[in-house]
Amino acid sequence: MSGPIVNSSVFIVIPFYNENAVIAEVINKILPWDYRVIVVDDGSTISPHEILKNFPGVFLLRHKVNLGQGAALQTGIEYALKQGAEYVVSFDADGQHDADDIAAMLLPLYRENADVTLASRFLEKGLHNASLIKQLVLKIARLINFLFTGLYLTDAHNGLRAMSQRAAQKISIKENGMAHASEILFLIKQNGLKYKEVPARIIYTGYSMKKGQSVFNSIRIFFDLVLHKLFE
Repeated sequence: MSGPIVNSSVFIVIPFYNENAVIAEVINKILPWDYRVIVVDDGSTISPHEILKNFPGVFLLRHKVNLGQGAALQTGIEYALKQGAEYVVSFDADGQHDADDIAAMLLPLYRENADVTLASRFLEKGLHNASLIKQLVLKIARLINFLFTGLYLTDAHNGLRAMSQRAAQKISIKENGMAHASEILFLIKQNGLKYKEVPARIIYTGYSMKKGQSVFNSIRIFFDLVLHKLFE
């Protein structure tokens, strides 16, 4: 550790697909922290360019076609590293994450207690409004993740993560779809990276539920993961 974290060395990567209704609100909550923000437009029907031009400090990258959240995240990580990022944070575009949690995610990295931090809504001081059915599905997903990755976590498929520059260089995502979340855990294990779960707030809105945070989406992630493992 050479000194406190300089927030401008922290890059927030936001995979984006047709989130025009909420992206300005999401970015406005991040900007007071002076982090650098990268929005990766994964082939949206309408580009967020008109919205993001009101945020001159935000990097906008674009896939010409929709490749998947994993692909968008990898594009953002690679770009952040090229810009000299010391820390990279993945952050969902639909408004379910709280920007105030990012500082706590970064602290174990700064203290060198972890290479990667993973947000958990189920740890003490965490917060969520997931339905009972959603919670059951997430508990099952924890077991599935453990079987595939060897990491038994309190939460599963949480898109809020932080990683050091070293970890970001070692985590190369090949799974373009939603199963990239489990692939990241496998890469943490494979590369011997130290990880730590950190309490966080995950609040689903009616909008985020419509955009893919339903129980059925969690089930689809499972099948994506199984098919990926069968045919890799």
